[in-house]
Amino acid sequence: MTISPTHIDVLCVGHASYDLVFSVLHHPLEDEKIVADSFAGCGGGPAANAAVTASRLGFTASFAGYLGQDLYGDKHYQELLACGINTQLIVRGSSPTPISVIIVKPDGKRALINYKGETSPLPSESIDFSSIKPKVILFDGHEPYISPPLAKLARTQGIPTVLDAGSLHAGTLALMENVHYLVCSEKFARQFAGDEETALARLAEFSPAVVITLGEKGLIWRRGQERGALAAFPIKAIDTTGAGDAFHGAFAAAVSAGMNWPEVLRYASAAGSLCCTKIGARSGLPTQKEHRALFEKHFLS
Repeated sequence: MTISPTHIDVLCVGHASYDLVFSVLHHPLEDEKIVADSFAGCGGGPAANAAVTASRLGFTASFAGYLGQDLYGDKHYQELLACGINTQLIVRGSSPTPISVIIVKPDGKRALINYKGETSPLPSESIDFSSIKPKVILFDGHEPYISPPLAKLARTQGIPTVLDAGSLHAGTLALMENVHYLVCSEKFARQFAGDEETALARLAEFSPAVVITLGEKGLIWRRGQERGALAAFPIKAIDTTGAGDAFHGAFAAAVSAGMNWPEVLRYASAAGSLCCTKIGARSGLPTQKEHRALFEKHFLS
């Protein structure tokens, strides 16, 4: 499926990996050998997953980032094509595609091991964005050289920008005051300010709209002088891998559609919740039909 670069709802810039997901009864102890109940191999990475989320929800999406010219890079590239993602802004190279090994326990909690090898962030001039003007741009902070200039350019062009701040590092720090929507994890909030409430107040000094996701506890937000909270959708969590990616992809899609603020938050929250009901991040990203069904169940009944 080919999408015209001039008709992109959501451009996602950042990290792509390949995920190897093992479901186990318990975390292995020292020198213990255990057998996985199930296994899944699929594309992953915050920005790549966000792009797939937007596409599955019925929006046009593009991913900008790096994939190696190796087995996992080829598999992920073909997967993105199959999901209808515009791949014209992907850089392929000889460095390896990052790999993540994810161990998922029965309560849905997970442990993750990531390997990047010698793969480095893309140089600042490695992608030409001049041919594309998306409705929204999402950053995950993992491409620290190409992202800040693009965020500043987007501001001059009136394009809304979203930051997926999963953890505190140089990439997220460089972007947090240059985006319209700072959507961060509980982990980021605690790393930044020690607790969520203090983080919410301090982060509001950097971005006009701040959201802190709290997993099963829902989320808290501040926009200008307004602030509030939203409870999580009641679901049975099987695997939380990718829930944040789904939330961010749906959030950016909702912004591109011009939804009002409460709708944006509910729309994103529903996507994140649905992702927790299946094993694996990519396989758990909801379809438009699944998303609509959850909405109708909780808001139209």
